[in-house]
Amino acid sequence: MATFKLLVFHTRRRCFSHQPPPRHLSFLGRRFSSEPDPSPNQQPSPEVPNPNIRKPLPIQPISYPAKPAPPPPSETQSDSPPSHPQSSSRDTRSFVNPEIRSWTRDEMRYMKDAPVIAPVSYPSRVAPLPEDRIKVEEDEREAGNEELERERRRIDDERWNAMRRTGVLRSRVPEEENLPLPKLIKVEKNDSDSKKKSKVIYDLKDAIQLIKSSSRKTFDETLEAHVKMTPDLRRTDLKLSGFVRLPHGFGKTYRVAAFAEGAAAAEAREAGADVVGGPELVENIRTGELKVDFDKCVATPSMMEHVKKLSRNLKQLMPDAKKGTVTNDISRAVKDAKEQGIIFKKDKTAIVHAGLGKLSFTEDALRANIGAFVNALLLAKPAGLKKSSKYAGYVDSFHICSTMGGSYPISIQSLSMAADRYTRSQLQ
Repeated sequence: MATFKLLVFHTRRRCFSHQPPPRHLSFLGRRFSSEPDPSPNQQPSPEVPNPNIRKPLPIQPISYPAKPAPPPPSETQSDSPPSHPQSSSRDTRSFVNPEIRSWTRDEMRYMKDAPVIAPVSYPSRVAPLPEDRIKVEEDEREAGNEELERERRRIDDERWNAMRRTGVLRSRVPEEENLPLPKLIKVEKNDSDSKKKSKVIYDLKDAIQLIKSSSRKTFDETLEAHVKMTPDLRRTDLKLSGFVRLPHGFGKTYRVAAFAEGAAAAEAREAGADVVGGPELVENIRTGELKVDFDKCVATPSMMEHVKKLSRNLKQLMPDAKKGTVTNDISRAVKDAKEQGIIFKKDKTAIVHAGLGKLSFTEDALRANIGAFVNALLLAKPAGLKKSSKYAGYVDSFHICSTMGGSYPISIQSLSMAADRYTRSQLQ
């Protein structure tokens, strides 16, 4: 673009000032110039004009005749629709007469003699009367009822077709019978049927009465206690075990076997041991000549190297120094074994299970046994347990039940009262 402007500039200078173009534009100047090419030997003279230079031609004005005035519009032309401005026949009158051409609204704003547009009138609307409104509502209601009836028939057809496909219904019920649509009936659940019962905590006396009244078995069931301890007791370094003598006994007579020789054997017989013997007794049990029909075993330390051979025969009855069944005071060990006491110990889930008597006992006897067990449980509390008081942080829940009956949670207040009553009875 810059080159073209420079070319036009030099061309104009040459045409009006008769100067030669520069060398680098001489070729283009001659190409676009209307003058003849000058001879190479001719030298321009300022006094003598160049005969080859053309003189500009004079421009004569051109006049056109005036346009004739358009004829007045006739009735036939006014009735005919105006022609489109983009039609193929370009009539000069359509640009002058506004009635022939279809003008836009913006163009008509600047027209002096614009055609008059007749106003458009709409019929007046009248508000409906109340009786007319009621009739319209009834018609709409009837139409809605008809639609609901069609939908009900469609649902009935689909239901009967499904029953015929599955073989439930062999033949369709006649249409004269009006069967109601199926409805969902909400069943009211009682407290006994609901799975999520509200947690009720019972008093110890009330729970014992409920357990005794609900027992329907032919044998004498055992009253069991299941104590859920704090989760901190799941640690293996915290030990929880103990022995408790029940005030009213367990309701069972225990047979005790004592492995001793000499004077220790005589003391065991005086204490009430049922089976007493030395290496001969061990050999008879190992060979099977004597059956293991006793419930507890005690032994002296000197007899343990012979008793070790009975590990497969005795199993859980095997004497153990931790349980207090291996001791030199054999008479006291036999008396403790013969007494109505129990040994309790926590399992891996920190729960203590113990049997505390028979349901044939009186309510006061069962409460006394439970109080003795709770007192022994508090005395066996580990020393390394943190953030715990007497019961809080140590005992989470306490349930009692029969051998084949339901369990009942017991309140901590009633358990504390039973333990205090047992302590006072022991002090007296």
